[in-house]
Amino acid sequence: MPTPSSADRSRFEAEIQKIEQLLPKIPDRGAALYLLSRRYAQIGNLQKALALLKECISLDEGFDPSESHAFDGLHDNADFRNLAERAHSLNRPVHRAHLALKLQEKDLFPEGLAADEEKKMFYMGSAYHRKIVQFDRKGRVRDFVPSKDHRLLPVNGVRVDWADHTVWAATAADDLSDAAVVHFDIHGKLLGRVAVPGPPPHDFNDLVVYKSRYVFVTDTSANQAYRLDLTTGRFEPIALPRPLSYPNGITFSKDGKQLYVADYFGLIRLDLRNNKAEEVNPGPGNTLAGIDGLYWYQNGLVGVQYGTGSYRIMRWHLSADGRHVTSSHVLESQSSLTKFPTTGAIMGREFYFIANAGFDNLAEGKILDRQKLEDVQIAVLSLN
Repeated sequence: MPTPSSADRSRFEAEIQKIEQLLPKIPDRGAALYLLSRRYAQIGNLQKALALLKECISLDEGFDPSESHAFDGLHDNADFRNLAERAHSLNRPVHRAHLALKLQEKDLFPEGLAADEEKKMFYMGSAYHRKIVQFDRKGRVRDFVPSKDHRLLPVNGVRVDWADHTVWAATAADDLSDAAVVHFDIHGKLLGRVAVPGPPPHDFNDLVVYKSRYVFVTDTSANQAYRLDLTTGRFEPIALPRPLSYPNGITFSKDGKQLYVADYFGLIRLDLRNNKAEEVNPGPGNTLAGIDGLYWYQNGLVGVQYGTGSYRIMRWHLSADGRHVTSSHVLESQSSLTKFPTTGAIMGREFYFIANAGFDNLAEGKILDRQKLEDVQIAVLSLN
């Protein structure tokens, strides 16, 4: 593992201090222990990293360090290998999905995927080409918002407003100097663009639309979630019970009364009727750490999860009040369709998801190795 730069080391050390202060307030102790272990490993304190990882694995929440590059410095350590093998054996592969279609534009680097159920159409953003494509279930694809139109930034989360079929996207510059929420009509014509307030860094990641009046968006680099008032065009930070850490996925409950915001440590539920927020309790032997794409389905949530150390597609059933997890199910894990999943979209009773976004081959807007590019794979699994 390469030695971190002085800037990265300072950032990791500051993050360690922040996590250790937050630890008593985080319901999912395993999530905090796992990130702490990674950061200690990255600054070279391998014994501390190993001790934290041992405690994390003992909670049996699904964390698996075997594929994380953060622990490369521990691969020759017998205790680490035993821990990794134990964790890997506890988290068996699950393969329920199948390949739905391929998009042959290999350098899309897609992050956001959205579905218009009524029109049976998908929309997907491209971080590399700074555009939005539209395709159907037969793989017929076209540019919905072409590259360089409207000076579009790299596209992250994409959502459809079901009320009028317009398309919203969260965008952010490669160097995190700028971010904006953009809005397009059904023909791809720009309806509006609202830039992020305040100094960088900013990384608008994912978003949801509330009754065509508000947009809620996560800002991963600023560790913040915002409410955008579409009447005034102003962003307002959302008050939550603890500081966010790399916020990502975001969704509503079916009735639109609850907003769920995911970050590295778990899931926070905001009651939009009174603006009261609380942590969703994952329950013993379960974790809500690090959810990328997040979606409401029936009485719970479906998500693309990366925070356990290996990618997996999950379904969580919630209590009637939405405050705690009653059961969780791995839908896809450790398969060829979880190479690098990011987000997905629900159409009917099926969950479509990006299987190989490939962001480990993209840095600061530049492709690292064109020989590693491959067709974009869209996988699907039944939610029955």
